[in-house]
Amino acid sequence: MTPRPRPRPPATPDEELLGTKRRAVLATQTEPERIARIDAELEAGFAELRDLGPAVSVFGSARTPTDHPNYALAREIARRLGEEGMAIITGGGPGIMEAANRGAQDAGVRSVGLNIELPFEQGANAYQDITLTFSFFFTRKLMFVRYATAFVVMPGGFGTLDELFEALVLEQVDKIRDFPIVLVGTEFWGGLLAWVSERLVADGVIDADDPELLRVTDDPEEVVRIVCAARDRQED
Repeated sequence: MTPRPRPRPPATPDEELLGTKRRAVLATQTEPERIARIDAELEAGFAELRDLGPAVSVFGSARTPTDHPNYALAREIARRLGEEGMAIITGGGPGIMEAANRGAQDAGVRSVGLNIELPFEQGANAYQDITLTFSFFFTRKLMFVRYATAFVVMPGGFGTLDELFEALVLEQVDKIRDFPIVLVGTEFWGGLLAWVSERLVADGVIDADDPELLRVTDDPEEVVRIVCAARDRQED
């Protein structure tokens, strides 16, 4: 019989939390220590962001270079939202996140970065007024939704899709309401939206009106109009 490989040290606290029950990852904390760390992250997030006011969470690829049109577009959208009094929240990294944080600072509103510990280096961008670093994805995700009145989603990869569908499910099941999810880039998102209608609606696994929870546009002015209209309704 081939001997079982020895457990390896976890690369991140997330892996330590999620991988130890499969015996592939060495347990380095007790359950009370894990709970205390989770509690500390939640407390820190609540303390730092409780007075943030209306805000928008902006998502998109960390791999977008600074000379890409999507970088300039994200910066412009964030600036315009900031000029309407909206703080900007991002994941704190490079690419689209950096662009949105820059746009917030261009407008003179608070720029928030919710950074995450990763097994590979992803430095925080230089355009954050409030910087929080999370060990756990799920505590970070809570802050993106709790302190935002809308999501603006630029082209991105798995992480962007993860945040998009997390919010979409919460909206679908009324855990959050009147929470715009605005996709920027009709060409980029067109295939996904077509698949949602042609497969998910057609197969009856979602309701026919569920795709209406997503708005898609290429126009920064329309992004601002959608987000601000929802903010105004939420404040009535």
